[in-house]
Amino acid sequence: MRRPRLVHTIQLVAASLIAAFFTIPVRAQSSSPTEGLLKDRFVISFGGFAVTSNINGSLAGSANTTDQKIDFDKEFGTDAEQTRLRADALWRITPRHHLRFSYFTNDVRRTRTIDRDLAWGDYTFLLGGQVTAETKFRVYELAYEFAFLRRANYEIVAIAGIHYEDLTLKLSGNASLTVDTPMGPAEQAATFTTKSNSVPAPLPVFGFRAEWAVSPHVFLEAAGQLFTLNYQGIDGNWSDLRAGATWMFSDHFGVGLGFDRFATHVDVAKGSFNGRLNLGYQGLLVYLKGAF
Repeated sequence: MRRPRLVHTIQLVAASLIAAFFTIPVRAQSSSPTEGLLKDRFVISFGGFAVTSNINGSLAGSANTTDQKIDFDKEFGTDAEQTRLRADALWRITPRHHLRFSYFTNDVRRTRTIDRDLAWGDYTFLLGGQVTAETKFRVYELAYEFAFLRRANYEIVAIAGIHYEDLTLKLSGNASLTVDTPMGPAEQAATFTTKSNSVPAPLPVFGFRAEWAVSPHVFLEAAGQLFTLNYQGIDGNWSDLRAGATWMFSDHFGVGLGFDRFATHVDVAKGSFNGRLNLGYQGLLVYLKGAF
């Protein structure tokens, strides 16, 4: 199972942050732990998600004209092996100019006996068979931030950068194949099949982020990004809304609880994917934050 691995990873990160505490210079006494998060050169957070997700889509086939739409969560359920992590690293080049790198991963593997035929591209996975669905979703983001409003206990920044999504959908099970023949589409006998399709989607990033040191130990933050794109085989929109609260239990380390909602709606004719995709997740994020 992957959950113990997630717990072990978080424990290792926590141990590393605590160990690093003894090598970090003491911050000036005039700066509280939360105000330090607005001044320190580097701020890093790492955590795990408890989320609900929604993945549905359709894949066009060259010969199969059957209705293709599959709701992966409805068909295969959500009680599955999963790994969901998020990491953010901020480099404050100057008080007003920042670089931020973010990474998110959501891997889910589910196996079910299906109660209807499922068409995916030119393959049809047959009713009554066991089918394994795997989704591997990665998001990488590199953004420049400009703090256009900044005070000792809060700042508001504008965001611009690059957001790269990489989604792989894989179905494995007994499936028939529809092929073109001189007499028209024909269906071949079912065999065990693994069908994998990837959706690489580099997208621009624009948005805003706000942070507020409410008290010496309570730190609030919120960010929002929204974009629409029609370019080189990708036509759609995406949004990412996030908010969190951090309790700084020492000068340099804290623990936080947040909420994140992400959604992508896109028509794709690129790579190994030609169809429509709706993908979203939302839920709680528990994270560790370190600043130095």
